[in-house]
Amino acid sequence: MESKPLELSLLRSFSPLDGLKSENLHSLARKAVLRELGTGRMLFKEGDTDKRTYYLVSGVIELMHEGRTVLMLRGGSPEARNPIAPSLPRRYSARVVSDRIEFLTVDSDMLDVMLTWDQTGSYEVNELKHQEDAPTGDDWMTTLLQTKAMHKVPPANIQAIFIRMQRMDFKAGEFVIRQGDDGDFFYVIVKGKCAVIRETPLNKQGIKLAELGMGDTFGEEALISDAKRNANVQMITDGTLMRLGKEDFRTLLNEPMLQWVDYEQAKAMVARGSKWLDVRLPSEFDNYHFEGAINLPLYFIRLKLKSLERDAHYVVCCDTGRRSSAGAYILSERGFHASVLKGGLLTTDIVKK
Repeated sequence: MESKPLELSLLRSFSPLDGLKSENLHSLARKAVLRELGTGRMLFKEGDTDKRTYYLVSGVIELMHEGRTVLMLRGGSPEARNPIAPSLPRRYSARVVSDRIEFLTVDSDMLDVMLTWDQTGSYEVNELKHQEDAPTGDDWMTTLLQTKAMHKVPPANIQAIFIRMQRMDFKAGEFVIRQGDDGDFFYVIVKGKCAVIRETPLNKQGIKLAELGMGDTFGEEALISDAKRNANVQMITDGTLMRLGKEDFRTLLNEPMLQWVDYEQAKAMVARGSKWLDVRLPSEFDNYHFEGAINLPLYFIRLKLKSLERDAHYVVCCDTGRRSSAGAYILSERGFHASVLKGGLLTTDIVKK
């Protein structure tokens, strides 16, 4: 199936896409895909659970239930303005009956989040649109909303998050947070670039762990684990950040995103193919750990994300659950499937007596 570039006029011909504000429609156009499919091919099958929204652009399909045709749908008709059989699991199979069809597909969770954002009104952050050097429209907000993590956040929380965020301007070279300080805010980069640098006893200049740009976030580890900041974050360029206070972050973002599992649930998950991810230091890991566990210290997670498997499910663990909850948040925020071992290793039989 080949994909084609999208025109806004095409998106506006479908419901509820026609109700999106222009800037959000532009963002959707970059994420949606227009494809072709030949006669006799299946668009989806009865019982499918994939979270995709489909629109018929041209051609004819038949919707079938238990092998019997219940509806013929033609592109351009009034009925085709709406998503094709959107309920999950799919109640119908959809098969191409014309020579070919063109259809539009978009991630259902992303579309739902964008519709929610679009309909929750204007916020103080909209002032950023009017700065000549600000990002185009709501690109940074759209980037944040399109992360897999935000799909887990209740719609009412999304509205509250943007209302409660505060804008901060920084100059190149300024420190946003310093290693060793108490954690007080969660940050989103609106404009500019930051470097994440960790100081060590042997290297006071620090090791550069990551470079962050528009839409990237940082600062969550210390808020979740009640620990000190584990790295410096310094502006590489002039920039603008939005920040969310510790309690708001915990209530609105952290709690909805974390999936806690007890030891018995975790063992069952691992038996079915999930993987232990231990975020303690190597010295702690060497003392005791689950058989087959992967050791990835918390402060290295951002740097080593590429070493993890995208289609794997990780059960994140540490001694108490503090560091592992921070690690699981980072993974979830970046689209990984992660759970947290409730109570940590100290509550299991793996600990050496």
